[in-house]
Amino acid sequence: MEKFTIPNRWLTAPVAITVVGAGGTGSQMVKGLAKLHLALLSLGHPGIKVTLWDDDRVSPANLGRQEFYAPDVGHPKSTVLIHRVNMTLGTQWRAIAARFQSTAFSSEHLIIGCVDTRASRKAILDGASRRGCFWMDLGNRADDGQVVFGQIPGFGDKKTMPRLPHAADLFPEIVDDTLDAGDNEPSCSLADALEKQSLFVNSMAATWGLNLLWQLFRHGEITQHGYFFNLKTGRSNPLPINPQVWKAMGFSPRARRKKAA
Repeated sequence: MEKFTIPNRWLTAPVAITVVGAGGTGSQMVKGLAKLHLALLSLGHPGIKVTLWDDDRVSPANLGRQEFYAPDVGHPKSTVLIHRVNMTLGTQWRAIAARFQSTAFSSEHLIIGCVDTRASRKAILDGASRRGCFWMDLGNRADDGQVVFGQIPGFGDKKTMPRLPHAADLFPEIVDDTLDAGDNEPSCSLADALEKQSLFVNSMAATWGLNLLWQLFRHGEITQHGYFFNLKTGRSNPLPINPQVWKAMGFSPRARRKKAA
């Protein structure tokens, strides 16, 4: 089994992370990244700096499943979450209350996508490709979900080879925005939302993603770069760093390189 080693630049300066989406998964992710930041500081690491993008405002339907409370209703999600972290930890994380723009950032090391449309994932992939970022995609359905951490071709330390395929390498359909038509409309109440998704499916996706980052920072390497989980069956499976597994999923690094050439 192959290993992925943490990039050198992630050890010498604060790691710049962009989180796209502040809803069910994104709000949980921001809360967990605050804990990760404190843990890294305690170990002598410079920590992380986060920018959160989301153009939505808190609604009553968000209470209960997302990290918001009654006084937050009507306020921008990104502002509420980042202000809470900055006030508590004394950080200077940044909130952008707007739809993510792939051309509007420059120095991120990692983009974490917590979105539920293919158009949004396509924008994230475009941004990561422009800036040479790593991309962690978190997604879920009613009771199951996945986390995939990958590299954009042509970027990253050579010692981390083979390149980790990203989510769109393994599942090309997730960036086909023509398939977005017919997706569910926003829920108008918590009860309505719970009919569509399990109460804890978002927090489970965030936890798996956060744990992967923790393992990478704590031990300097990982042997899996993603997870699949199902709350209904109680099962979870890792995505190993293994070219044979990727091939079985339909991804071949050599074939993609030849096609790109």
